[in-house]
Amino acid sequence: MSLVARSVIEKTLSEALSTGADFAEIFAEDSYSSLLSVMDSKPFSAQVGRQYGAGVRVHFGTEEIYITTNDLSESGLIKAARTAAAAKPNGTRKKTLAPLGDAPAKPFDQTHTYGEKPWEIDRDRKFKYLRGMDQIARKESSLVTQTEPRLLEKVQNILIANSEGLWVEDTRQNFRTFLEVYVEENGQTETYHKNDWSTTSPLFFEVHDGAGMARETTRSALTLLKADFAPAGEFPVVIDNGFGGVIFHEACGHGLETTSVAPGASVFCGKLGEKIADSCVTAIDDGTIRGGWGSLHYDDEGNPTQKTTLIENGVLKSYMVDRLGAQKTGYAQTGSGRRQNYKFAPTSRMRNTFIAAGQSSLEEMIRDVDLGIYAKDMGGGSVSPGTGDFNFAIQQAYMIRDGKLAEPVKGASLIGRGIEALGRITKVGNELKLAAGMCGSVSGSIPAAVGQPALLISKILVGGRATS
Repeated sequence: MSLVARSVIEKTLSEALSTGADFAEIFAEDSYSSLLSVMDSKPFSAQVGRQYGAGVRVHFGTEEIYITTNDLSESGLIKAARTAAAAKPNGTRKKTLAPLGDAPAKPFDQTHTYGEKPWEIDRDRKFKYLRGMDQIARKESSLVTQTEPRLLEKVQNILIANSEGLWVEDTRQNFRTFLEVYVEENGQTETYHKNDWSTTSPLFFEVHDGAGMARETTRSALTLLKADFAPAGEFPVVIDNGFGGVIFHEACGHGLETTSVAPGASVFCGKLGEKIADSCVTAIDDGTIRGGWGSLHYDDEGNPTQKTTLIENGVLKSYMVDRLGAQKTGYAQTGSGRRQNYKFAPTSRMRNTFIAAGQSSLEEMIRDVDLGIYAKDMGGGSVSPGTGDFNFAIQQAYMIRDGKLAEPVKGASLIGRGIEALGRITKVGNELKLAAGMCGSVSGSIPAAVGQPALLISKILVGGRATS
């Protein structure tokens, strides 16, 4: 059963067009979310929420009006549509509402259609899973002082319809588990965190290897206790696969969205067809990966998702383009319109964004470095979208000496500019891995995967402890 009847959608869209808008859209949703956590080896919090409402969007040329409501009745939606239309009472274009069609075929099977729903599962089963990770971590070492296991679940049911006849209904599911482990020895405290995810089954937590993640996270935290501080300076750096892709996502990916390209606020403006990286670099934003954290059947404007090659053999090939971005720039839409929920108008965003696999092995890249840093696992950081200037912490790092991995180091960060770092990638590994993250921008926080094979950057500034 639809969130809103077709007859109500038709009346609402007609009202939204009534003052001369050339486009109108409704995005309705009913979403469930839950966040459970454990602290001090016992259940700590259970936050359960629901998002229920709709956004009415109208375009007058490239001017966008967006009105939200949590009243999905006919009168509530028409009121929102009238409010949107009234923002431009003397519009000149008189658009006729196209008949609402059927949703286009889904490009792949992304959702689960069997078993229990998250809200039907006994919460004690979920807390048992979280407490199990806590117990395994504490058994791993007496130096563990605290753990924070968490389980996030979200099921989003959506309906998108617009004045051009589009009608789309879909269900998105995201399940994610986190673990942070704290260790202490002789007054020194270190912490390490990991996460894993599923987009296909709410029973993810019953098949996930929580014990293995607890052991690995604890051992990584213990390694930091023994590590010395990283040296500061310019070094060649090997960044391992997986979450290492966060640097490309933040320092380059946002600059390839028409959110920043259309107003001329990106260093990549006007560079289509130009070589901006070594020939070994191909970068892709793909919403069609089966089970991908950022995968979608349709984007949040109702377009079937697709695979977009951003950089091919070092040459800039495409931007990520939403509807309004297409109107402003003239580029074709890429199924990249995304939003956190009905409270946000959509804009161009990333899905599963990664550097494609190359020809080199991790071992080969390490052998090529006389003195440098191996970034095994990246942490958080910050970036200036307009310039691509970034600063990212390395969560787990090792020195490379004479082509071999040496002692672990901590406190290292990578500092640079996205477009310059791209130009210094000299080798790309042959084993691609994706990692889950939440991406924040003007249309809210959305699930987005990052990824890459291992990379060799010939030179980059490493923040660490200066040596005398």
